[in-house]
Amino acid sequence: MSLGFILVAILIAIFAPLIAPDKTPDANDQVLELANKNPGFKVTMLLVRKNREEPPSNIFSRIANGRENPCKMVPITSFKLVDSEIVAALYKGDFLPPVEQRFQLADIAFPLSVDMPEVKMEGDSVRYTLYDGTQAAVNLSQLQELIEQQHIQTRTYWLGTDNYGRDILSRLLFGVRVSVSVGFVAVLIALTIGVTLGSIAGYFRGFLDNSIMWLINVIWAVPTILLAMALTFALDTRMDRFWVIYIAVGLSMWVEVARIVRGQVMSVREMEYVQAARGLGYSHARIIFRHILPNIIGPIMVIAAADFASAILIEAGLSLVGIGVRPPMPSWGVMLNEHHNYLFIPEKAFLALAPGIAIMILVLVFNLLGNGLRDAFDVKGKLQ
Repeated sequence: MSLGFILVAILIAIFAPLIAPDKTPDANDQVLELANKNPGFKVTMLLVRKNREEPPSNIFSRIANGRENPCKMVPITSFKLVDSEIVAALYKGDFLPPVEQRFQLADIAFPLSVDMPEVKMEGDSVRYTLYDGTQAAVNLSQLQELIEQQHIQTRTYWLGTDNYGRDILSRLLFGVRVSVSVGFVAVLIALTIGVTLGSIAGYFRGFLDNSIMWLINVIWAVPTILLAMALTFALDTRMDRFWVIYIAVGLSMWVEVARIVRGQVMSVREMEYVQAARGLGYSHARIIFRHILPNIIGPIMVIAAADFASAILIEAGLSLVGIGVRPPMPSWGVMLNEHHNYLFIPEKAFLALAPGIAIMILVLVFNLLGNGLRDAFDVKGKLQ
């Protein structure tokens, strides 16, 4: 069940820009009038076309980065069509009266020219100028039908909105991408360094073992979160913050992998098949990678699952204290950092609880997966 949940989380991480209600980059479409709305809040939205060319996009760019919203979202309480205009009552908040404003229908439906925004009526047709200077016309009844069908929508914010009027559900879905990717890259870095050094220390023993164990003990003495913070500060001026977090978390987690691999290699290197491989003249690299490591893959997979959960917590902790990924990237730790002050306000506690619960669930399933792998590879326990 945990593995199935993790696979679903990976699919969400990959396809978040396609399935989230807010499909803009980083789910950062802000509607300030809708700040701090409760879960289930519904509002009628007037979608006003931005007066510029829509950036080209394909399915791959949408999956990777999302798609910029070609329309500006204007919350309204009511509207009526009057010839070539729409009279809308703008929503300004629960305690403020709506403000009436008129919009040209053509300006709502099409990207008009900024220099020539005039709209003219000629009989039953509406004439206007597009952003690129092209003259165009449309039948008034067709334009009114287009506005009612495509530019007036009812939006439901299932988990409410944050301080900037952004959809929390969308940012949670985008946050899966950050947590899963940080965990994957960090575990990959930790396994690469930890397995390599642990194998060398456990196989060759002697001076190499003593030197590597001295390094492990020194790094082990530093708390993981503090080491990650120090690495973040050290690397932050040299590369993008997003990759800094990946590397910092990975470099702070390899010591536990190295200790476990070293102990496993020390016990396996005395087995008969390893002695036979030495007698046949195989190289040390072949013995380690072809004969020893495949036989200790079980403990490595268990520690990898546990480190995945730890990486998620470390990234969330770094973002919580403000040195993780930079806003507006929707990390769960960033969301906690932005809304932790609301935790003790009952009607707004969901702003902090939502990312906190998401972190708890994802860490729990990785820990359960690690326990399941440990039991599956525990041959002695099964025999008893």
